[in-house]
Amino acid sequence: MTGKLKARFTSVLAAGALAVCASAPALAANWDMALAWPDGNFHTKNARTFAQEVAKATEGRVNITVHGGGSLGFKGPEMLSAVRDGLVPIGDIYLSQQVGEEPVLGIESIPYLVSGYDELRKLHEYFRPVVEKVAARHNQKVLYMVPWPAPGIYTKVKATTLKDLSGVKIRTYNKTTTELFNTIGMTAVQLPWGEVVPSLAAGTIDGVTTSASSGVDGKFWEFLKFFYPTGHVWSSDAITVNLDSWNDLSEADRKTIEKLSRDLEPTFWEVSRSEDAEKLKILNSNGLQTGVVTNEMLSAMRKATADQISNFLKATPEAKPTLDAFFKATGR
Repeated sequence: MTGKLKARFTSVLAAGALAVCASAPALAANWDMALAWPDGNFHTKNARTFAQEVAKATEGRVNITVHGGGSLGFKGPEMLSAVRDGLVPIGDIYLSQQVGEEPVLGIESIPYLVSGYDELRKLHEYFRPVVEKVAARHNQKVLYMVPWPAPGIYTKVKATTLKDLSGVKIRTYNKTTTELFNTIGMTAVQLPWGEVVPSLAAGTIDGVTTSASSGVDGKFWEFLKFFYPTGHVWSSDAITVNLDSWNDLSEADRKTIEKLSRDLEPTFWEVSRSEDAEKLKILNSNGLQTGVVTNEMLSAMRKATADQISNFLKATPEAKPTLDAFFKATGR
């Protein structure tokens, strides 16, 4: 083969290789999603629905495997850093558990700030941009956000006043709930979800504050007798994706997943809304009684925590524009 012919042949081979590479489909993105919640929890079920729809919408180019129950080894308070550092490409972040790093994420957990789902949706109009800004600071993007049903108090003792709860060791899950229950005379013990049932079994706590949904997850009827739906705080989870993993996707797939997230979020909110009544029935059918929150008890809780809005703003001044906008929108 002459030198000219050899050079031409090499050039043709190179061009052919480039054409093959250009026409070959991109490798699929296979993401592991970490959640602290067990497989039966509605957040985990929502995540599985999301994963299925992403695979369909991207024609298999983005595949998400959902790992519930903390099976990847990350506890709830660790999720912000786990996604940030790329230890997992996508995860479920319980926002109010991240206040150690980002205090502003505790806005929803101000006691009695929000009265129900409709007000919470209004709050999210101003809170969501804050969460997105925080996520960006931590190298991630928010895909969707879904609230938990409002929590209550699980206990072994019957209570008609706060005095009946005095000294009870109660599991709390963030700074705000810890302050709240210490303020009303209980003894707060802050624990991530994975340590709650072992602590109940060991007798190191006598009560828990969480939702009816989590009460079913933990089979609390095996340890506790009453659930008081005090609705004292709200909190949401955000599904976030590591920005490096996100930016590896094609622009078309990113747009597809963004639209899918927007479309599914209202449905996931309705799942949350329906959770409370359904899970209360399960609790009751297993012998755990729904206690009556008396006016005296509720008024005392509100009074004891009335200064937490001002305390939160003093400690977290960046929350003021969000709360001011929410108060204006709700006529407060």
